[in-house]
Amino acid sequence: MNTLRLHPTSAALFCLALFPPVALANELVISTVEQYLQAQTQGLPGKVTTSISPLDPRTQLAPCSAMEPFTLPGSRLWGKATVGVRCLGPANWTVYVPVQVRVTGSYVVTVRPLAPGQPLTATDLAVRQGDLTNMPPSVLSDPAQGIGKTLKSGLGSGQPVRSDILISPYVIQQGQDVRLISKGPGFAVSNEGKALNNASEGQMARARTSGGQTVSGIARPGGIIEIAP
Repeated sequence: MNTLRLHPTSAALFCLALFPPVALANELVISTVEQYLQAQTQGLPGKVTTSISPLDPRTQLAPCSAMEPFTLPGSRLWGKATVGVRCLGPANWTVYVPVQVRVTGSYVVTVRPLAPGQPLTATDLAVRQGDLTNMPPSVLSDPAQGIGKTLKSGLGSGQPVRSDILISPYVIQQGQDVRLISKGPGFAVSNEGKALNNASEGQMARARTSGGQTVSGIARPGGIIEIAP
């Protein structure tokens, strides 16, 4: 749970003489949420803008000397969200405030319709600016993240490109002759084998040695499978 303890400023205390205690408490809730959003959204990519829904005028909050903002476990300050504010004393109340967090930044789109299985090139992709909170969480932010990879499914022109629909090129192909390497402190062993499956870099690959033994390891470029010692 993200929390941030805040205390009324001297300016807010000065307002105590100008506003009824209930109205002041409501104003301090909004001010507390504003400060919390500023602190919690500093690391987000792109330009951040926030909006806070006002409290219901019928909300009657007792005066509070210390307020603590928080978000519920598993929630995220992204798009439509809610920030809670609890009074630490002398009153005992909690209120939930709807907020909107917009993040304007770069995302990658297709410039033409692309078919399934098609490898992506630089000419297939373009960068657009928009509200990232309206995009799928896996959308690419840089064309370099997609170039050379293959689409699992087709995309229309102008569609955002997501990492979860991309397949990295195979560095090991089924039936390929491969080199099996096992390394450890003070030793290195190399053997020959034949790949039993396709694998992208970093994926698990299986191979059969010349002696008929089946082994598995991590696929690496150049037809290499790294076998754990």
